[in-house]
Amino acid sequence: MGDRNLSDFFQSYIKKQSIFINKKVLQDQHTPSEILHRKEQLGQIASVLAPCLRGEKPSNLFIYGKTGTGKTLAMKYAQGELESVAKDNNLPLQIIYTNCKMKKIAATEYRLIAELGRALGVDIPPTGLPTDEVYNIFFNRVVQAKALILVILDEIDVLVAKNSDEVLYNLTRMNADLQGASLSIIGISNDLRFTELLDPRVRSSLSEEELVFPPYNAVQLQDILRKRSTEAFKTNAIGPGVIEKCAAYAAREHGDARRALELLRVAGEIADRAESEQVGIEHLDLAEDKIEHDRMLEVVQTHPKQHQVVLLSMLRSPTHQGVVQTGTVYDTYRELCAPVGLRPLTQRRVSDIIGEFDMLGIINAKVHSFGRYGRTRNISVQIPSSLLPTVNAILQDALHLPRI
Repeated sequence: MGDRNLSDFFQSYIKKQSIFINKKVLQDQHTPSEILHRKEQLGQIASVLAPCLRGEKPSNLFIYGKTGTGKTLAMKYAQGELESVAKDNNLPLQIIYTNCKMKKIAATEYRLIAELGRALGVDIPPTGLPTDEVYNIFFNRVVQAKALILVILDEIDVLVAKNSDEVLYNLTRMNADLQGASLSIIGISNDLRFTELLDPRVRSSLSEEELVFPPYNAVQLQDILRKRSTEAFKTNAIGPGVIEKCAAYAAREHGDARRALELLRVAGEIADRAESEQVGIEHLDLAEDKIEHDRMLEVVQTHPKQHQVVLLSMLRSPTHQGVVQTGTVYDTYRELCAPVGLRPLTQRRVSDIIGEFDMLGIINAKVHSFGRYGRTRNISVQIPSSLLPTVNAILQDALHLPRI
């Protein structure tokens, strides 16, 4: 396509009709005016946090549930309502929302506290000060604010995995020395076992109140998709059976509403490019394939080096009828660790990593028993053959290995 043709294409694209009215409604960042099927959970959040509107410190709250169950959505909705009431009544309340998965924030304890300080209007440099001094600056700012501070730490498990739970201990014990101000923590996690890994003194203070978000079922997902689709698409732009099949896909994936909305959005984009006036089942199937491919590549790119070496070992191990056993993978893994510059993990830990890839759907691992001679897992890689060259290239580049 030459320069002139490209210009013509862009000009015609501007004039072309779209089946979308407002695509943002289907994206993660959108907070709807009504949160469906989370009335009970919103009520519990409200009852825990409401005391801050009377000048009382609310209990620390820990919210957990699988991805796409509405935890962040409900918390942000409650945050907006709290801030609105506090402003209308001139109440000294400040709410700080932080996603701990963001690298700049979760990388170090220093960066998190500096980020919290900046949210309260203190200019803290991104590096250069002793961590104790950053805590003191933040503490003094909280005292000066003479306010109730609610700190929402989304994906709190990522923060602890990178920094230990000392940062949570330091934040929770801060209240003992605060005068005329208070600090409450709201933790959100996808890991249902997260609190089990915390030091008992941190667990007791952080989990004063706990709230579990269950997965959505297929009927609830249909309600959510219908509500959003009426705002996102033109009338009659969704074909018969699309909402139902989209909800069924997501219900299969642990009731993940985020995944359901992403599927519908991508299906709409595919239909739009095809200049179709309606999103059909065929567009939904294409969207499922595209998202699955993108998700696999993201898993491969973002996992730690040890996980990448284990995955590459599964790809490089000799197979019999497409299946490889755990012991063979471990032998290949040990051979790869030296050129990569990693110390080999124990076979038990490698087996755990294999289990994680199984849960992600990257592989299928079935236990095979040899009776009194023990057992192993028969592993078959589930990465589509069309993606294997790309996956191999990503792993080899990430591990600084020559491509083969």
